[in-house]
Amino acid sequence: ARVRYSTVQNWAKNIYNLVTKRAVAYEDAVVEWVDGNFGSTLTMKYPSVYLMGRGARAEILSLAFAGSDQHQDAGGKVIHVAPDTSSVIISKSISQDTGRTSYRGLLQILPGAERVKAHVQCDALLLDDCARSDTYPTMDIQEKDVTVGHEASVSKINEEQLFYLQTRGLSAQEAAVMIVNGFIEPVVKALPMEFAVEMNRLIELEMEGSVG
Repeated sequence: ARVRYSTVQNWAKNIYNLVTKRAVAYEDAVVEWVDGNFGSTLTMKYPSVYLMGRGARAEILSLAFAGSDQHQDAGGKVIHVAPDTSSVIISKSISQDTGRTSYRGLLQILPGAERVKAHVQCDALLLDDCARSDTYPTMDIQEKDVTVGHEASVSKINEEQLFYLQTRGLSAQEAAVMIVNGFIEPVVKALPMEFAVEMNRLIELEMEGSVG
């Protein structure tokens, strides 16, 4: 079986978005969560996959955008129970003004889950000096014969990139949006076309007036 669940949510700013999403994958099954999170006062969302059968795979792609006075607390959880299973968690977050993003994840490999391959990547982009980003990765590895990778990055929009794009005729706002769109590309390309268009539009709306 192969299941992909894609969602792009844009809540009103007074909403508390507290979500439970879980999947169980048996032999050779593939589960993919693809998430775009906008709006709300607070979002807490950690899609989970339990890999119960040999050869099962999980992929969690999430994007969170936190504007002024928002907290996007998102990530993913994968529990490897069976051997020869694999997983990828990619979390992209953007924050501006007084917005805060948090990556909160769990990667657990239980005894007997041999030859597991797992990779976790969390990247944060800060659009100004007031924005905040935190990461809370948890890895609980109880088996020796596994391959696990973890990487994280925090960056700001590069002034040289902005200058270069502006010399090509873009406004500062358009240049910033283009850079952000490049940053979130791994998540956007996994979405259906209409979802991807909607997400890019939401990014533009959120960033309106934030540069220049």
